[in-house]
Order: sequence, then C-alpha cells, then structure tokens
Amino acid sequence: RAMAAGVRGWFRALALGVSFLKCLLIPSYYSTDFEVHRNWLAITHNLPLSQWYYEATSEWTLDYPPFFAWFEYTLSHVAKYFDPQMLVIENLNYTSHATVFFQRLSVIFTDILFIYAVHECCRCVNGKRAAKDILEKPTFILAVLLLWNFGLLIVDHIHFQYNGFLFGLMLLSVARLCQKRYLEGALLFAVLLHFKHIYMYVAPAYGVYLLRSYCFTANNADGSLKWRSFSFLHVTLLGLIVCLVSALSLGPFLVLGQLPQVISRLFPFKRGLCHAYWAPNFWALYNAMDKALTIFGLKCNFLDHTKIPKASMTGGLVQEFQHTVLPSVTPLATLICTLIAILPSVFCLWFKPQGPRGFLQCLVLCALSSFMFGWHVHEKAILLAILPLSLLSIQRAKDAGIYLILTTTGHFSLFPLLFTPPELPVKILLMLLFTVYSFSSLKSLFRREKPLLNWLETIYLIQLVPLEIFCEIIFPLTPWKWHFPFVPLLLTSVYCALGITYAWLKLYISVLTERIPVRQKAE
Repeated sequence: RAMAAGVRGWFRALALGVSFLKCLLIPSYYSTDFEVHRNWLAITHNLPLSQWYYEATSEWTLDYPPFFAWFEYTLSHVAKYFDPQMLVIENLNYTSHATVFFQRLSVIFTDILFIYAVHECCRCVNGKRAAKDILEKPTFILAVLLLWNFGLLIVDHIHFQYNGFLFGLMLLSVARLCQKRYLEGALLFAVLLHFKHIYMYVAPAYGVYLLRSYCFTANNADGSLKWRSFSFLHVTLLGLIVCLVSALSLGPFLVLGQLPQVISRLFPFKRGLCHAYWAPNFWALYNAMDKALTIFGLKCNFLDHTKIPKASMTGGLVQEFQHTVLPSVTPLATLICTLIAILPSVFCLWFKPQGPRGFLQCLVLCALSSFMFGWHVHEKAILLAILPLSLLSIQRAKDAGIYLILTTTGHFSLFPLLFTPPELPVKILLMLLFTVYSFSSLKSLFRREKPLLNWLETIYLIQLVPLEIFCEIIFPLTPWKWHFPFVPLLLTSVYCALGITYAWLKLYISVLTERIPVRQKAE
C-alpha cells in the first residue's frame, strides 16, 4: 500500500505539473487549426446531421470521422456559455478571448484521458529493473517521456489540436492488450479509428496481434501456431465489436445515403503528395532530389527553363504538383510503397511472436512506414511512432538508442510549425529540457550496457544545433530570405528525413535479425 501510495504521489505531481504548464501556454500563438475546430463547433451545433459533411462556408470543412464530429457537437454545448458568437458559422476566423480560453481549456481537460492511459501503461512496465532512486525507476521515466512529451505539448497546446485524448485512446488500448484484456483493447481501437482515421496506419499491427494472440489460443512447444486452437467464438466477438462501432459511427450516414460524401471528405487525394511544409520522410528526399536534378539539368542545358514550373514543389501551397525530372507520384504508388514497407513487420509479428513487445515493435514500424511513404503526410504524424516507441525505450538499450534518434530528430522537425518570434525561446527551452532528460534518464537506466549511440549518430544529432542557428538567425539576415524563403523548411525537412529514415531502418533491422529464446517461444 505504501508503495502504491508513493507511485500515486509522484504520478499525480507529474500530471499536475504538466497541466499547469499547459495553462501557461494558453496565450501562445495558434495555427489555422484553431479556426478549423471553431468552424467544426459551429457546423455541428447549428446544422442537422445530414448537412455536416456538406457544409462549405469555410475552406476548413469537416474532414474527420463521425465520432470526432459528435465530440465537437458535445463541446459546442459547453462553448455557448463562453461566447455564443464562436458558434456562428459565418464568423470566420473569430477569436475572442473567451473563444481562445474555451478551446485551449477543452484540450487541457480532455487530456485527462491521456493521463489515465499513461498511468495504465506504467502499470504494464516490467519491474525487473529495480532502483532505489525513484528518478531511475522505469515507470517514472516512462511517465515523464509520455506526459511531458515535447512534440505533443507544442502540437496540441501551442499549434492547437486534440491529439492528447486520441493518443490516450491508443495508449489505453495498448495497455489493455498488454494486460490480455483483448476485447477492451479492440473496442478502444475501433472507437479510435472512428475519431481519427490516421490510426488506420497501425491497424495491421492490431489485427495480426489479436488474430495471433486471441483468436488462436495456444502454441506448439516450439512456439509455432497450433492451428487447432482457433476459436470461432473469439473471432465472432471481435467481428461484433468492429461491426457495432462502425454501425454506430457510419450507420446514420449510410441510412441518409451520404456515406460516399463522408468518405470523400475523409480521403481528399487532391491535396497533393506533400503538405505545404514537407514532412521529413522519403518524399522530402525525393522532392529534394528532383529539385537538385532540375537545377543541374538547367545549368547543363539538358532542360528547357520555359517548361519548368516556377517553385512548383516549394511554393508552400497545398495542391497537386508534377515532378520535373523524376517520375511524378500518384496516391496508388504511395499506397503500394506503404504496404510493401509495412508487410515485413506484420510477418514478423505473425511468425516471430514476442508478446506485447513484438506488438509494440510492429505498431511503431507500421506508423513509421506510413509516415515514410504515405500520401500527403503531415509532419505532426511522427508522434504516432514516437509515443509508442517510448514504451519500448525503457525495456532495452537498443530500443532506447533508436528512440533517442527518432524523438530528437522528429521533435526538431516540428520547429517550423512555431514560426512566430515569441515562441522561439519557448520551443527551444522545452525541446532542450525534454531532450536532456531523455538522454540522461535512459543513459542512467542502461548505464551497465554499451553506449546508446555511436559516434556517427552523436555527430548527426549535434549538427541540429548549427542547423537551427542558420535557419532562425543567419538566414533571415541574408538577401536569400526574399528570393528563397522556403530554404529553411527544405533544409530542416531533408536533414530530419535522413535521421528518421535511419531510425526506421535501424529498428527494422533490429526486429528482422532478432532471435527469440526457446523459452519465450514456448510462452
């Protein structure tokens, strides 16, 4: 009891501390996502269900699944007590103090689910690494890495979004699967998919793990699957959960004959291969290579400059572009690349089952593979891999090293989201504090093992410092700022893409080459 009380004490302190910090960030800069969610509040509050996915007064139309629309509908009935004017559809870009306060507070309040999910994940941590100092306990380190995650803080509480409670649903489903409460985990994930469909990218990990661990109830002595242990009851229960949740979410629109309209809003393929600010993935490297080949071709007179579109890929616009030298990429091509990248991790989860850790590895690889090769990937999607990788980072030194590379590079790639001067010291200080803690705590946890990073990885991460100095201080003082305004974004995306690609490959190699002990196979 005393130990449990101690855990509750420090966990409560961490949760209250980060909540207080979130309150301090209320006056910060907010992006167009703030207006997006204000508009969704107005749409769901004023219009009948049949018009939610047709309303287009604002350019920020409703493009999340129905459960999130109902979430906005619920919030709108609280919002009217703060400022009814925010619920007027025609009040585009409306930002009264009451509106800002309500929307910021709604994100902080809904983060309660994320806090609870982190608590449940900490309960799943293997307690083999005992430590006298509470600061060196794996559970404490994991709680800090999740609750105080730098990327989640700036994306939700400065830039503005509702990722906290969505990741709370995901982490809670992971915790339930780790606790062998399979139906609860499946239900939570099914609900999550109907809140935000980006989580479809990690659905293969859930599907295969549930099939392997729940639908098949036993293994042979050598760890191979005992086919006769297949349970039709378990499959039926999972199917019922998926069908019931889907019916509850999409059923009303199916009855109204609006399902095609909803799907067209959820998957807007005309937005182009890359977001206005390139996510640091394979396509950022692909675009950079196309630009380099174009410049080389023009200088060598291999290309006709009159046929080259001006700043086609670096104009900062969200629309479809054609590559100049390299073949242009279609949505189908990105889907095929993503599936090919995900398949090895799924096969490993099936043929080399390692319990919850194998599931987490597959989940992270699915998230990273979709980030690397997906269509119109947002830079914020890197959090889909960073947060679950936190759970692996406290288990093995190898995973901790990969986590440090991915989280440092991935978080740095989010810097351009906050481009206003007042937020510059805030993002640098928060990033520095989180990164220093990540390195020091994981190094202390695995101090008896070899260094977490080699010299080349260390040099790569250190070079992020001069890159930031150039982008934030030197470049704005040069005349290039007016002629090539996209250069800082391009450099950040391409440099971070190298690190994220390296982390993805290193994790894949680790998973593919890992040998499973005979005892673990039997389990």
